Amino acid sequence: MSCCLLDFGRVQELRQVREFLFPKHNSAGPEEEKTQAEEEEQQQSAPWLQDCGLSLSPCSDLLVIARERKAAFLSAKWRTDESGQEEMTLAVTWSGTLSNVCAHDVFRSSTGRPDWTCIVVGFSSGYVRFYTESGVLLLAQLLHEDPVLRLKCRTYEIPRHPGVTEQHEELSILYPAALVTIDGFSLFQSLRACRNQVAKAAAAGSDVIQPPPLAYKKWGLQDMDTITDHSSIGITTLSVFDQMKNASILGGFHASVKGSPPAMSQYITVGGGPYTGFYYAIEGSSQPLLSHVALAVASKLTSALFSAASGWLGWKSKNEEESVQKQKPKVEPATALPVRFGLPDSRRHGESICLSPCNTMAGVTDDFGRVTLLDVARGIAIRMWKGYRDAQLGWVQVSEARGERDLATSPSMPRRHAQFLVIYAPRRGILEVWGIQHGPRVGAFTVGKHCRLLYAGHRLMGVNSVTSQGWQIHTQQVCLFDPVNGALRAVTVPFHLALSDKKSERAKDMHLLKRLTTLLRSREVDEAQSVLLDIKHPAVKKQALESLLSNKTAPVSCLTNVTRALLASLKEQDPEAVDESLLQFCSSQLKLLQLYTDVQLLLLLSIQPSFSGIEEDLARVGPVLQRYKEMNSRPCVSFAQDSSGPLPVRTFLSQLEWYWCITNVIFVCISGSFLFWGCLSGQSPLQRVCETLQESGISPQQLLSLLLSVWLNKEKDVLKCPDAVSHLHTLLSTLSSMKGAVDESWDGQCVSPWWQQVRTACVQSESSAAALLAALVAHRVAKNAITRLAESKVCVCVSVSVELVQYVCNALSHSVQFQEWECVSLELEQWAVCIKQLEDVLALQTLLCLPSPQGSTGGAVTRCSVKTLLESGRGGAADCVSKLIFRQGVSPDLLRDILQRRGENEPTQQPAQQGGKEKLEELLECVCQRFPSSLSPDVIFAHCSWENVVQWNKDPEYLEWSVEFLKMISNPHIQLGVSAMMWQTFIVKWFSAAAFLMEKVGKAPKDRLCRRDVGMGDAAVRSFLGSCVQLLQALMEADSAVEEGPVSIVELTLDQRSVHYPLVQHHCVLASLLHATMTFSLRLKPLSLFDSKGKNAFFRDLSSIQLLPSGDMDPTLVAVRQEVSHSWVKVLAESEENGVKHSGAEDMWPAVCMELSSLLQVNTDILRRHLVCELYNQGLDLRAEEVMMEVQDKDVLGSQLLVLTGQRLSFSLLHSQSQTKPNMELLARLPPTLCTWLKAMDPSELRCPSVPLSQSSQLINKVIEMLPENHAQYSLALHLLEAVDSLHEEP
Repeated sequence: MSCCLLDFGRVQELRQVREFLFPKHNSAGPEEEKTQAEEEEQQQSAPWLQDCGLSLSPCSDLLVIARERKAAFLSAKWRTDESGQEEMTLAVTWSGTLSNVCAHDVFRSSTGRPDWTCIVVGFSSGYVRFYTESGVLLLAQLLHEDPVLRLKCRTYEIPRHPGVTEQHEELSILYPAALVTIDGFSLFQSLRACRNQVAKAAAAGSDVIQPPPLAYKKWGLQDMDTITDHSSIGITTLSVFDQMKNASILGGFHASVKGSPPAMSQYITVGGGPYTGFYYAIEGSSQPLLSHVALAVASKLTSALFSAASGWLGWKSKNEEESVQKQKPKVEPATALPVRFGLPDSRRHGESICLSPCNTMAGVTDDFGRVTLLDVARGIAIRMWKGYRDAQLGWVQVSEARGERDLATSPSMPRRHAQFLVIYAPRRGILEVWGIQHGPRVGAFTVGKHCRLLYAGHRLMGVNSVTSQGWQIHTQQVCLFDPVNGALRAVTVPFHLALSDKKSERAKDMHLLKRLTTLLRSREVDEAQSVLLDIKHPAVKKQALESLLSNKTAPVSCLTNVTRALLASLKEQDPEAVDESLLQFCSSQLKLLQLYTDVQLLLLLSIQPSFSGIEEDLARVGPVLQRYKEMNSRPCVSFAQDSSGPLPVRTFLSQLEWYWCITNVIFVCISGSFLFWGCLSGQSPLQRVCETLQESGISPQQLLSLLLSVWLNKEKDVLKCPDAVSHLHTLLSTLSSMKGAVDESWDGQCVSPWWQQVRTACVQSESSAAALLAALVAHRVAKNAITRLAESKVCVCVSVSVELVQYVCNALSHSVQFQEWECVSLELEQWAVCIKQLEDVLALQTLLCLPSPQGSTGGAVTRCSVKTLLESGRGGAADCVSKLIFRQGVSPDLLRDILQRRGENEPTQQPAQQGGKEKLEELLECVCQRFPSSLSPDVIFAHCSWENVVQWNKDPEYLEWSVEFLKMISNPHIQLGVSAMMWQTFIVKWFSAAAFLMEKVGKAPKDRLCRRDVGMGDAAVRSFLGSCVQLLQALMEADSAVEEGPVSIVELTLDQRSVHYPLVQHHCVLASLLHATMTFSLRLKPLSLFDSKGKNAFFRDLSSIQLLPSGDMDPTLVAVRQEVSHSWVKVLAESEENGVKHSGAEDMWPAVCMELSSLLQVNTDILRRHLVCELYNQGLDLRAEEVMMEVQDKDVLGSQLLVLTGQRLSFSLLHSQSQTKPNMELLARLPPTLCTWLKAMDPSELRCPSVPLSQSSQLINKVIEMLPENHAQYSLALHLLEAVDSLHEEP
């Protein structure tokens, strides 16, 4: 209820902004570096912000900081702080260089609601430019050739009274000797059109069309020596008396008076000679000015140019626009406007002027350190403050809050408004708030000496009388920016501070409130009671009580006495005059204080051990709890504020208030610990604590919620305390017996809301062990209650008929005892289901808590609850397990072995003492038995495959395992759906990038290109393409194996349509080509091997029907394919010679080559003949003989091998360095035809010319077998055989 500064935002990256605007601070060498404390001290002492220009948008969501040629735009962002509350921060969204910034302003555009923000910047060249929040230039225009001094905006205000003139929006620009005004409505329409045009041009990638010039008015301000600032008051009209007075003074007795006073625009300037000047421009005396470009076509476009929303003019060509831009714009002359009157003071020079929100007063600062308050209508100074050198001004306008009584008595009366002048004196480091006109100082704050007072002086632009109805414009009027911590503080002033009546009760109450605050600061709490009782107003009294209760040093006894006395005084008053909210607040706080005192006394007493009788249930779940406890026994981080100690009373009160209002988990845990942890740990008597809590007035449901919150949030402490379960049993039994806990009409055959609250808390908690223990205890208590209820009903039946009871007792004596009966009810069935679910979740959470190996990826440990597991659907458990398997680095083979042994051996009930893999295997088998349907092998394989491909998309390394997991899926429906999802979601974009890269470079790309275009290295690309081939092959196999019948099992794969087999095969061909290119470093462009139909079909949805190539292909394209196949075959032969193995299968690639060649319509027999020749060329005769058996055209192959045999013999006889005499004699005996033929052979084509003669002899025999006797080269082959045999027989 007093003047205050409230933090509403914080500026981030302030140091980066300073370094950007002042680069000289970053030029210090290493020897000049300072410590962090010295740097912070320098930042506080250096007034760098005073050298910058600052502007804050009306909604406080954009801050502009500019200096010289640089500017930074900071936009608002919302984040959650450490306490869980939302906080607004301003972060840099754009920073850049602007030429010669002189002045700037920010206004918010609106079309009924806040839309976007425009930044107006004035330059020393006279230009005025408009920018968006991201620094995009919207509009620029040269209005005058002098530097821009000030920019001010006036927006629409709702008229407060019927007689007030409605003011229109306007942008005013001040030059040293001129004032330019632009109509706000036309400016708003033009800027909105510019923004739309820029967005369309950016989306289309085209050039931005130059917008038309703005219509403006220019006034030449005369009769003042210097002008430093101005204010545009708006349109004013004289009263009839003033009009007649002025007419008689100027025109004399016979002067004529017009029927209506003329409308005038009033402007006030400050500077020197005179100190302030008042200008009046009669409406209609000056026409809007346009540039010469618009005047050239004014005859055609006069109506369009002078309209409010001018739009875009499409009458200029691009060349004309360029020529116009190169020319210097023409500057229109200003209309002379003499000063009507002013405040003459030859020695005083005005520095700034700040207009009040209602346009009736203005504050002016000067070089003498004075602040002058002007009456705008009368043109006189009505007040002056001194001692405020370099002061910064702002205004706060507050509306009177109207109560229900005021609305009932006078609903049509307008609300009163009060105005306060805010003065910030930087040299004194003080911020003051003064009442206007002659009011006192109502607030003073000590702030830093380098702050900036930000006052926009306007609100949203684009608002009119229609769009402003029905909603309130939420804008900050004045705020203080502190550069030390980057805080933005709003100045808040209550309305009652404007009341000057000394007998006002509210003013007296505020004085007492200040006195109470002073007493609390001086720790004189004893006098606070009398001061509090003297306060009359209920709101101020409540505020005083809150201040007293939040005091750190006040003892509990004093707080209780003051609250009790205040409550008693309220009850003595007239019930109709007492504020109900204050009475309820005092009553609740008194009960909480008494509760705090009683519980604190009970903490000092001892407790007797109790027994719950659930030892059997604990023994059953003991092994699972022990295993979970071992997994969660690792040390964790603890904070000093969590340490055990006495809870302050003010913390207790605030936390319980938060619990009742917001239900915050942290506050619930702390308050509940104070109330119940002593009982659970065996330090307080259970029965007396529950009685005290019941007497405090807190409902049993709230106490139950507090108890469960403590139990579930202190899981580790609960597991360490062996008697905590029995204490919880006693507490639950006591709370359940309270009045209002369990409905009296509950019969056990319906669900009780009391026990449903316990089950809801357990199934929602992620503390699985604590939730299971709580459920077991609550189940036992509920079962006992149902048994007692059944016994009571049987006793009622006894009183009805004694004979019937005797008959029943006789029957029971022959069968079973009455105590052995078990009551079956819907409530117990609910508990049975809940406990079974909690046991399963505990086993799953134990598995998920396995520590990850060092260096593993995949994120933090997943925490689950029954609720989250049920909400996640059938795949929730499998998703958690797959993330764990990935995090543990379990290979596909190991996981398959674990799942194959599932069900063969029962999992051991003792905690595993083996290594990590054995413990994982044991826990995984246990969880799979508890979730037989959700964790079936196919489901686990599907989720593991998906998880691996998701992680591979983040870090390309795990795709091989993903494909291996996919191959292990036995159900073709699941395999088809998962593979189609993997391809379409992740792999196709990487695959297409690799294909386009190879198409561009025409060969296997190097590592640098792969990382740039694909995002992974060349080795990773090679492995990725191999995995793509395997994935597409698995996809085709799964599509072939799918039969008509039931749909897929896994829900995600149900939505996947059946794939188009030819399209998958088409992609598989491309994947194989890419894989071969990377493996063998082939030089080819993969996409060039396909026609236009084939290229268009790539990278489409595999389930779509695409137009694929069919029939005979173009012979030119087939020839290119054949050439590529020949080069591939040659590389295959060379790799076999070098003994290189690829992908672990030496014989895989020849078969792949032949299969692809067949799909590419290349004759495979030609390739096989080429492969045979290449193998013989390499000297691999045995391998060539194996391939030779598959060749069909033996005649052509025989002719090709005959040439190769001649090359070998030619090398042995003619080109060998060891030419012996027998060889020369043999050459002489050869037939002349054969000799000439051998000399024509070129042995240099052979890669392995020195082949044993025995292999050549076998080769020529094969050739003779393949050639028919009528072949033209058959006789030549016989001569070669004789020559080889003769050469072989020589010693």
